[in-house]
This record gives sequence, C-alpha cells and structure tokens, in this order.
Amino acid sequence: MKRRTFFKTTALSGSVLAISGVAACSSEIKQEVEIDFSEFDLNEITVDELQLKMNSGELTSQELCQKYLNRIEKVDPILKSVIELNPDALEIAEKLDKERKSGKVRGLLHGIPILFKDNIDTGDKMQTTAGSLALEGNIAQQDAFIIKKMREAGAVVLGKTNLSEWANFRSTNSSSGWSGRGGQVQNPFCLDRSPCGSSAGTGAAVSANLCAIGIGTETNGSIVCPSGVNGVVGIKPTLGMWSRQGIIPIAHSQDTAGPMARTVKDAAILLGALAEFDSNDAETHLEKGKIYKDYTQFLDFEGLKGMRIGIASEMIGFNTKVDAIFNQAVKAMKGKGAEIIEEVKFKNLRKWGGPSYEVLLYEFKADLNKYLSEHPKSPSKTMADVIEFNKNNADKEMPWFDQEIFERAQEKGDLTTEEYLIALKDSKRFAGKEGIDAVMKEHNLDAIIAQTNGPAWTIDWVNGDHFSGGSSSPAAISGYPNVTVPMGYVHGLPVGISFFGKAWSEPKLLKIAYAFEQATKHRKAPGFLETVV
Repeated sequence: MKRRTFFKTTALSGSVLAISGVAACSSEIKQEVEIDFSEFDLNEITVDELQLKMNSGELTSQELCQKYLNRIEKVDPILKSVIELNPDALEIAEKLDKERKSGKVRGLLHGIPILFKDNIDTGDKMQTTAGSLALEGNIAQQDAFIIKKMREAGAVVLGKTNLSEWANFRSTNSSSGWSGRGGQVQNPFCLDRSPCGSSAGTGAAVSANLCAIGIGTETNGSIVCPSGVNGVVGIKPTLGMWSRQGIIPIAHSQDTAGPMARTVKDAAILLGALAEFDSNDAETHLEKGKIYKDYTQFLDFEGLKGMRIGIASEMIGFNTKVDAIFNQAVKAMKGKGAEIIEEVKFKNLRKWGGPSYEVLLYEFKADLNKYLSEHPKSPSKTMADVIEFNKNNADKEMPWFDQEIFERAQEKGDLTTEEYLIALKDSKRFAGKEGIDAVMKEHNLDAIIAQTNGPAWTIDWVNGDHFSGGSSSPAAISGYPNVTVPMGYVHGLPVGISFFGKAWSEPKLLKIAYAFEQATKHRKAPGFLETVV
C-alpha cells in the first residue's frame, strides 16, 4: 500500500547509522517523497526460510543484514522504532558467513539479524539508555547475559529499538513509545495510533519487517501489549527463564525479557536459544522449573485437541468489536477440539494491583541504583541524579509529561522495609497461588485466555495513553508465562489473544498458541495508513 509522506532529505541521503530518534527529530528541510513501504523482498519471511536461503547460497548473512539496513533507512525515519544501529553488524555477519562456508552452523539463529530494546546492555560501541538523555554515553563493559547467549547462538546484533522511556515507569501521564532520546514510535498499521509500550520499538520494527526477530522486556504488559497492538507474537517467559543481568531494571520481582516475532515458531526458536538459569540473576520468588533448549518440539497443529481452556471473563467486555473477534477465536478453538470453560473468575482481582505498584516503587529505586553503580560510563550514578538531570533539562526530557513515579520511588526506603515485604508477599500470593494457580486447579485448566488489548488509541502527548483494556497483570505480577498471538482486526487495527498459565508452562502454552495461529492465520503485514479509514 502506497503512502505519501514527508522524509528529511538528509536522512535519506546520509549513512544508515544516522537513523535514530535524535537524528530523525532534528530540524532539516523537508521534501515530499512518495514511497511504497510494502515493497520488500523479505516481507513476512521466517527464520526457517532465511536458513534455507543461506544454506543454499542464495543469500548470505551479510546480504541479509544489508537488506534490513536498507529497509530501516527507507522506513524508520517515519516509524522511529530503531534508536541505534550496530556499526559492526556487517562485519559480524561476514564472520558468520565464513563459519557457514567452512561447515559450521551454530543453529537456527546463525546469521539471523535481531533488534532489541534499548535497555539491554551490549559490550560494544552501542549505548544503553532506556531512551533517556540522562544516560547518553552509557556504554556497557560487557553484554547482558541474554545478548551473550544470542551471540553464541550465531545471531547478528543489528541494533537497538526505541521504547517508552524508562520502560514506561516515569509518569502516569506518559505516551507509550515516546522517549527523550528516540522520539515517538508510530504504529505501522496506522501512523497516528499508539504502538503501545514499553517495548514499542521492537513491536513496530518486527511488524514492519525491519528485522527477522526481536526482543522486548516486560514488567507488566510491555511485551504482550505492543505485540498485540502491532499484530505480532510475543512471549513473556516465566520469571528466571531468561536472565535479567545487564538489563536496566524496574523491578526484579516482575522484570523479564522475551521474544517478539511474526510467528509462534520464530518466537519459540528465540525463547529456547536464550533460556538458561543464571546464578548471578536476581531473586525470582519462584521455584525453578524445567528449561528446554528447543521449544519448537512442542508446536503441534493439533495442539488444541483435548485442552481445557478457561476464559478470564472479568478481563473481557471492554469493547464490543473486540468481543466479537474474541468469540470467533473461541469458536475456532472449539472447532479444533478444545473444551472451553466460559467463566473463570479471580477472587483477588481487585487486590493485587495496589501491592504490586508499591513493590515496583521500592524495587525501582534499589534496582536502578544498583545497575547505575555497576556502570562506570553512565553519566548518572543514582536515581537522584536522573531526577535532577530531568529537572535541569525539562525542555527536552519533560515537554509532555513529568517524572512523578521517579519522585515517589526516590522517597521509598530500602528492601528491608516492612511495607515492601508485606506488599511483595501479598502481590505474589494474590496473583499466583491464590490467583492463576487457584483458578486453574478449580477448573482443571490447561490454560487461561483473554483479550490482549483493545484497538490502538491515537497518540496523544497532551493527555497521555488511554488504554481500552488488557489482561497482562495476573501473569506479570505472579511471574508466570504469557503468550499473545494475533486474533484479528478492528477497523484495520490488530488485536491479540493471550494464553497464560502456571509457572514453567511454556510448552503447553506454545502448543495451544501455535495450534490457534495455524488454524486462524490472522497475521498480515502492516499498511502504514495515515489514519483509520
């Protein structure tokens, strides 16, 4: 679909490495250019298909990376999903091509370019800033644990994605996908609509085919919401399946990174490649479960047959059009042999939110101060430094919304405070043992389903986000897994369906999610519309 838009002439003629939120926001002479964003020979291509091309010699990893770099140069001045590109990406790809030529292929990720969120450390030339100008110049001394694993698996570190600044934990009036360093990410299905957050850039980039596969992070909804809103698959793993070491934190008792991809299989490939217990990772408050190196083994076309699936009935009903699509999804699952329990209710639904928020405030202060103390190249050494920087640079950092969450967190005590310990215990109990675990036992369920999101709302810097609904909290607060898959469209805007369940139940959730995906196949490439028509 063609879209007439405005591009900066310097952005198009300069180096692709200049494409970042900062460069894209700079003041330049504008020129009207008509570009067809849908024209790309790698649109919707899968990891398996890319491996076939590289194994046959039709395509090298270096050529593949260059194609994605060209795609980013073409599309991202408008989308603003990529905040920084790796200047060594093509060199890395060339070395991986030589390995393949010599007969060494590390696995399904060998030579595959990946984009990931700018709150994940890389021990290279790229910065890690969480989108904040207060952390400009923060170059990590080593890779985050999952990035080290990713490199070992043979993936190419292509670059970092823009995000809701500080993973959307700075203000209650924020705009998802906006950061001081990167500007505003836009939804590739409809450019005046929100990409949700906080992994906005990853969701938009994966959906717009700017990379083969991506990584986001979530504290509560930050993988599943941008996946749903941008029409892609997202997996929030069980806490501890992926290490949090080297990731700018909000709260160690809820934070995790996870895959974002265009298919369940691609997401499952990445999930297994990066999954490993890390003895240096933070406390998860969960018993260790079994981790598999290959989650694709659980994908089954008939995976819905005989499954007992409960509808989280209190988490639907916020939009009649979404309800209609959800009803069709339920019908499709029944048609594939699933048994649907129509009404599953959480007795503590109204109890887990307050304690969880208190936990986030306490842990944000403690965890961020710890992260900053371990990064000598960070210009800000404490949360207090960040608060002061934002005050002194309010014209750039706080033109639309403030930092009241930072200020509330700064007032909190340490992690021995009784208020924190009680809130931590209550939030985990209400969402976990007395939440997901209890209802699954009561109804003998294999999974719980709900609508991931409503249609994307219009971007509004003045009033901030206006969500219409979601279902991320029980899995996020408990630390349990959640998988979202495209479910359909409302006026061309994607909505997702979430499958969540007990800790370490990824094999069963992926089996169910894959069967639903294959039975319905709702995913489609975005059209980059100006507005809803």
